[in-house]
Amino acid sequence: MAFRMNELPALPLGTDPQSVFRRVEAMEKVLEHLFVIPGIRRDVGLDVILDVVPVVGDIAAAVMGAYIVWEAKNLGMSKWQMARMSGNVGLNWLLGLIPVIGVLPTFFFRSNTRNLKIIKRHLEKYHPAATTIEAKARPVD
Repeated sequence: MAFRMNELPALPLGTDPQSVFRRVEAMEKVLEHLFVIPGIRRDVGLDVILDVVPVVGDIAAAVMGAYIVWEAKNLGMSKWQMARMSGNVGLNWLLGLIPVIGVLPTFFFRSNTRNLKIIKRHLEKYHPAATTIEAKARPVD
């Protein structure tokens, strides 16, 4: 398995939309894209790993998913968007409670990635500067 922790950005502490987006993006990477399974080249994150631990792992993964929803609330997202995101986390939690085979829906559903897309669409509409990609400065030879 390839470990991708070196790809996580430094987490800003600000409350501006760009800082919030970067924190949410980092949490989504940890929950959904931490490792790559060789052979099938499928990303696996902490969400799937925690799902192996009955009940407690599902609750821990749901709490981390709820953090993304909480950060979205701080961006002033609509109640409808918040409900969709909460529904994604809740459905992922319920599917994960199924013994043994509950890992499979979590592996394919990826609620945190769905929630990141909802946040990104909101930011593109209301805070376009928050989703721009910052180019890294290259040293001059």
